[in-house]
Amino acid sequence: MKSEILETSISAHTLKIDNDRLHQSIAELAAIGALPEGGIRRLAFSHEDIKARDIVRQRMLAAGMSTTVDTAGNLIGHYPGYYTEAPALATGSHLDSVPAGGIYDGTYGVLAGLEVVQTLFDNNIRLAHPVEVIVFTDEESTMIGSKAMSGQAPLDTDSYAGAAIQTHLSRVGGSWENLLSARRNTHDFAAFVELHIEQGPVLEAAGNPIGLVTGIVGQRRYLITIDGRASHAGTTPMAMRQDALVAASQVALAVHHIGHTKDNIISGDQVATVGSLELKPSVANTIPGRAEMTVDMRDLSNDCLDRMVEMLEAAIDKIAIATQTRIQVQPKLRNEPAPVNSHIHSTIATVCSALGLETHSLPSRASHDAQNMASITDMGMIFVPSQCGLSHSSAEYTSPEHCAQGANVLLHTLIQLDRHYRCRWETAALQEAAG
Repeated sequence: MKSEILETSISAHTLKIDNDRLHQSIAELAAIGALPEGGIRRLAFSHEDIKARDIVRQRMLAAGMSTTVDTAGNLIGHYPGYYTEAPALATGSHLDSVPAGGIYDGTYGVLAGLEVVQTLFDNNIRLAHPVEVIVFTDEESTMIGSKAMSGQAPLDTDSYAGAAIQTHLSRVGGSWENLLSARRNTHDFAAFVELHIEQGPVLEAAGNPIGLVTGIVGQRRYLITIDGRASHAGTTPMAMRQDALVAASQVALAVHHIGHTKDNIISGDQVATVGSLELKPSVANTIPGRAEMTVDMRDLSNDCLDRMVEMLEAAIDKIAIATQTRIQVQPKLRNEPAPVNSHIHSTIATVCSALGLETHSLPSRASHDAQNMASITDMGMIFVPSQCGLSHSSAEYTSPEHCAQGANVLLHTLIQLDRHYRCRWETAALQEAAG
């Protein structure tokens, strides 16, 4: 049967994904890299990662897609549209996990995107635009897949632990030497929409609605090194100590205070975390002479992040004087905030209303491949609830019902975006033809 272009509106259309098939797909990939205690270990470039990618590739082919792997190792499934020259509507996520991760993080977005295309294929439907489902490479560590695709991946071996990537990238079909050719541009994509579990407790606390993501927060991460003086814990009077741990503790409290601050610049939605602390020496009868700690700060506003950094630097100056220690701050990571496209955000909201699903707006405080894609195309994100807010954990869980709801929202969001961008693309094509 010849495929038909989809023209009907969402209010009149009953197209739905196959809930059981999606659930079975999630269960099948959960067995790859399964850990005895639950969860998965499917590190990027590992045998398990390669096996999962191969299964997804076979399913892409079965859904009428052609497949390619770019030089960054990204697996791309391409479902043709009626207009072969039109930019693609893209979706996807990643299949790699943290060392002891859950079965939904990343994987759900890939399989839901694949289920959307399978639904179109099963119903002999093509959109005006091609649809691409992308499995991004190594999201959990370097994000090299989405960074390379968006032109943000430098060939810097120090920044990218390049030796490991050079060795392993070819295992998934990539090429370190030709990495720059993975770059796509604004003419390749009409939009990118990523479906993901929330990885936090907000949606469950709000009654399990669909999450309308307002943007992906920017991140500032620092390594703070505190040098005091190691000395005997019994013989050094308290007034004569230069205790690196005492200084580190005060820095941690300052970070906690910054995370709770609200003023004319800081909205109160920011987060600030001391994630690690290492003492040298770390023994019971010696005053620590050195402390190394990480600070991670996140918000949707660069102005807010700048203000938080100013507060941190001012607090550190005072703490160094009060504790007679030397404190150095080294920047380790800077990710810019990525606001979602307003039209995509409103389209997702409209789709949810038509499907009878409640929504809740919230930022994504975790990093996603979508934030890199936002630099080359219109970007949106859809969240579904995570039970107890758990993720990167064997206890990570999102119900089959919520998984199906999110996939149906993605399906109809792409359908509606196809109509919107088709009009814009056709107008631009006519203007170009007219000279």
